[in-house]
Amino acid sequence: MELADVAALLLYDPINIRYAFDSSNMMVWTAHNPVRYALILNGGPAILFELPGVEKAARALPDIDEIRPARIWMFMAQGDKADMHLAVWAAEIAALVNEWGGSNRRIAADRLEAHAAHALDNLGLAVTDGTRLTEIARSIKSVDEIALMRWTIRVCEAGMARIADHSRPGVTEQELWAHLHFENARSGGEWLETKLLTAGPNTNPWYQECSNRPIREGEMISFDTDMIGPYSYCADLSRSWTCGGVPMNDLQRRIYGTALEQIHHNLALLKPGLSFAEFNQRSWRIPERHIPYRYSNAVHGVGMADEWPVVPLHPDWANTSMSGIFESGMVVCVESLMAEEGSESVKLETQVLITDTGPQRLDSFPFEET
Repeated sequence: MELADVAALLLYDPINIRYAFDSSNMMVWTAHNPVRYALILNGGPAILFELPGVEKAARALPDIDEIRPARIWMFMAQGDKADMHLAVWAAEIAALVNEWGGSNRRIAADRLEAHAAHALDNLGLAVTDGTRLTEIARSIKSVDEIALMRWTIRVCEAGMARIADHSRPGVTEQELWAHLHFENARSGGEWLETKLLTAGPNTNPWYQECSNRPIREGEMISFDTDMIGPYSYCADLSRSWTCGGVPMNDLQRRIYGTALEQIHHNLALLKPGLSFAEFNQRSWRIPERHIPYRYSNAVHGVGMADEWPVVPLHPDWANTSMSGIFESGMVVCVESLMAEEGSESVKLETQVLITDTGPQRLDSFPFEET
């Protein structure tokens, strides 16, 4: 905040509120309903605006200086009186910035609807983008964060083991996906960001979500967990295997081996000080027949969700691609999606801590290396 020269940081994204305060409350619902927020004053207090009546849930958290009732101004809750409630909300925010910001009228917000930003602007505040601040702050993980992430990954891998155990002919894609939800929920996890488990012809093209289609023996089952687990940390892992555990056919084996080669090559490149451009130059080159079916990126950050940075694959690298370097303490996911015309897709992904001595995989669920 000091480097960005902002007087305050206004947070509505429940992931950023959890990161700042370790405070969670109906995170999925509040992700699309602006009813719960935080204001961190530069050089002043950190205030949580909690849903009225449940303030006691956050009182023991050490990083919260004050808890106030949230001012709710969305139309669903206030109808034709929404503008009146919005004005009260904006006045409270402006008063706090005036009290603690001195002459600085700049306020960064991670997520704010247009009419709310206009209400603050009308009171003399200049609203800037706060996501740059939050993404960069979250990109370097502490020792405690890594410990929590390892636990989330263990929970995720228990769910993956359940998927493997139930990958039998006749099971539906949705039934398999439910096993990951089960392990996450019973361990205190949060939610799954996607529904990316498909089999056979549904794997290509990728990004189709799971259906009630029964899976046949020998078909490739491919999935991407995108799991927000215990303490809101993300386990973003991908694996592929055959239904019934039967040996892969020649085409499946060749495509799987190609995906594995990409994972191992790009994983070995990661080290502190490597720029994203240098990574792109040295990254594994996708054979021509696989390019039309390629994934959207080679590497992306991960923490409490998918995070900055996102490094595209070499066919998509351009002068518009983001600049930056990999740093010690970052956690990233190394991705591969491999398919060709008429084939199934193989999806592989591993979660990696970048250290001064090189990359360290955090997941241990095996690939089908044999």
